[in-house]
Amino acid sequence: MRKKLQQAIKPLLKTLFVLSLVFTLALSQADQALAARSGGRIGGGSFRAPSSRTYSPPGGGYGGGYGGGYGGGYGRGYYPGGGFGFPFLIPFFGIGGGFGGLFTILIFLAIANFMLQAFRRATGSETTDDTGYSSNSNVSVTRLQVAMLAQARELQGELNHIAETADTNSPEGRAEILQEASLALLRHPEYWVYAGGGTQQARLNSAEAQFNRLALAERSKFSEETLSNVNNQLKEATRKNALPSAGEIDNPTDLITQGPGEYIIVTLLAATLGNFQIPAINNVEELRQALRQIGSIPSDKLLAIEVLWTPQAEGDTLTSDDLLAEYADLKLV
Repeated sequence: MRKKLQQAIKPLLKTLFVLSLVFTLALSQADQALAARSGGRIGGGSFRAPSSRTYSPPGGGYGGGYGGGYGGGYGRGYYPGGGFGFPFLIPFFGIGGGFGGLFTILIFLAIANFMLQAFRRATGSETTDDTGYSSNSNVSVTRLQVAMLAQARELQGELNHIAETADTNSPEGRAEILQEASLALLRHPEYWVYAGGGTQQARLNSAEAQFNRLALAERSKFSEETLSNVNNQLKEATRKNALPSAGEIDNPTDLITQGPGEYIIVTLLAATLGNFQIPAINNVEELRQALRQIGSIPSDKLLAIEVLWTPQAEGDTLTSDDLLAEYADLKLV
């Protein structure tokens, strides 16, 4: 009886073993397909505050350097002039009558300004440039993503051209990159399928970490960065494991695991000084408004940017399975 039972179970065990082997192979091939994603990247910027302002009264100096030390350097720092010469002593001894009294007022103002600046530095409330922001200023970190049909292949060419020619080292150049990337997306609304994004608020001293977390999360979805321009360092890599195009596939069953190239994903990241907010994206019109807003951020408010897209390499694919696995938060527009 026992022997008959073993003989009956043996075919069932073989069937289960074969099924598990097929399942394992299918998953490994699917993982390879999911990992075969190239990416492009354009980025740059700095979260460091500009150098501190110094006090400079109107005229840049008093009396064109009177006395060989006092006025000629007045306004280049907290201490007046190039020394404490004879004219500095005049007001305190009453020499020159009213003229000395005017010097006394100016010196008093200079000393008062020095003490005020020292107090601001000690309390952390000193402003850092003419826009008046400090380490405690508010920064908006915005992420906007658009998934487009793969037929928008010319968009990849436009983004490649931006990466190859962009100036990522200057504020004006970074603002232009964001504007050109937004325009490239706005020119192809017929290919828009999914979108998403939002804005997070942070203080200047913690905004860089928040921005880097978002950028790293997106970059980790690429198997390779095949084209990048970060801080004017242009790098282009040869695709190591590019998938074959449809005409090069010898085995038709490869299409099951590799799938057709269905989508292009573009991500815009921007760190902006002050309060900035894009609308919630639920339809085409809200996406269009968000692209216009992020593309029009002025250079003096833009701290850092990242423009990322996948696939970048020719012949690479991004399937609907990839989209569901890595970009599940995107909404249909």
